[in-house]
Amino acid sequence: MNCERSLIASIVFLATGLGLIFGYCHGTIGLSGAYPVAGAALEVSIKTTGLPAITGVAATLIGVVLLIVALVQAVVGLVHFPGEKSAAVVTK
Repeated sequence: MNCERSLIASIVFLATGLGLIFGYCHGTIGLSGAYPVAGAALEVSIKTTGLPAITGVAATLIGVVLLIVALVQAVVGLVHFPGEKSAAVVTK
């Protein structure tokens, strides 16, 4: 099966969705290092409101679904079914 189009579409939707979510967010990121390492912390707080939040989440979910579809298409394309001729065999 040909999964290139599904993969390209999934990348476009994921990039658009995450770009909207992180491009219009208001938040902070904090990193603190400590010894012992158990005291180290990373805190990410983002807030996206309005249309970019709804559109970004929808585009991200569509991108994830398309990525799963592309994975299934790639796996099915690798499986050879009984009675099927191999694509590598050239007939004259």
